[in-house]
Amino acid sequence: MAKIVLDSWGLLAFFEDAPAAEMIENIILDAERGKHHLFLSALDWSEIYSSIMTRASQQAAEEKMRQISELPVEIVSVGDDLALLRQAAIYRATHKLAAACAFAGALAKMRKTVLATGEPSFRVLEGQIKIQWLT
Repeated sequence: MAKIVLDSWGLLAFFEDAPAAEMIENIILDAERGKHHLFLSALDWSEIYSSIMTRASQQAAEEKMRQISELPVEIVSVGDDLALLRQAAIYRATHKLAAACAFAGALAKMRKTVLATGEPSFRVLEGQIKIQWLT
């Protein structure tokens, strides 16, 4: 079974029916069929909530979080995994990544998975992690 890390960029594209939405939908459908195990860092979850609340409302953000909870996506806490925290800190310090991006990249590296994204800031991690570009 393949392992894939999703980030806020991908799930927001999915919810907003952006050009990459169909690619994300196919990844999710494959996960429902047991082909993939999907991960999302808790920081990316928070990023999605914040983005939707800012653009729409808290009620809309709550609805999207409910929808995420119904997807075959494992939300990964970052609070007690010191190796994950260390790797994210390294990415933040050496590549100036935003916190959510640093954690998504670190999660992909630590779980030896692919990161599915279209977020251009991840280009600095090419060669360090596997990236499935969604654009």
